[in-house]
Amino acid sequence: MSFVTGSCEQFVEVLASKAPVPGGGGASALVGAIGTALGNMVGSLTTGKKKYASVQSDIEDLMKKAETLQKQLLALVDKDAEVFEPLSRAYGMPKGTEEEKMEKDRVMELCLKDACSVPMEIMRRCCEAIELQKGFAEKGSTLALSDAGVGVAMCRSALLGASLNVFINTKAMKDREYAEQINREAEDMLDKYTRLADEIYASVVERLK
Repeated sequence: MSFVTGSCEQFVEVLASKAPVPGGGGASALVGAIGTALGNMVGSLTTGKKKYASVQSDIEDLMKKAETLQKQLLALVDKDAEVFEPLSRAYGMPKGTEEEKMEKDRVMELCLKDACSVPMEIMRRCCEAIELQKGFAEKGSTLALSDAGVGVAMCRSALLGASLNVFINTKAMKDREYAEQINREAEDMLDKYTRLADEIYASVVERLK
């Protein structure tokens, strides 16, 4: 089942239900895709305008990259659901005997790493999207400047949301060396790109007022 081919109403309804998927990871990926699309909207409203002819090629390059990111983030909505379902089943495995406990631990560790891989990918794509928003905000049509601001705010939120899905999985891992390696990468992305997003957003606000 694909969660991105139905209606917005259907997605929100299943998100609000007790169904294990989609959850925070899928929602973050979708928000990131929408934020990226807003950047592309700025580009669409800029290209072909005589006033912005000098940045036409730059905007077109940003739009191509944004379109790729949109598709990748939408695909990650479904991918997040695919990797979480085995983990949700693993939590319910029996652990009455020592053998059962060992098997559950083995399966859990594999599922936790898989479940962690997708929100990490969502984070990486959101970082790229934030960088693109900087270009859209700086070079795009001033008539759509607010859309660039909304776009970067959404990509920032998606980045933060995906990070929580990373941390909840790394916390449960027994392989602490691997978990800390993932945590460091996630924390580095948060440190760099939330600050960048805040700077872009602040510059948009300053220009709008």
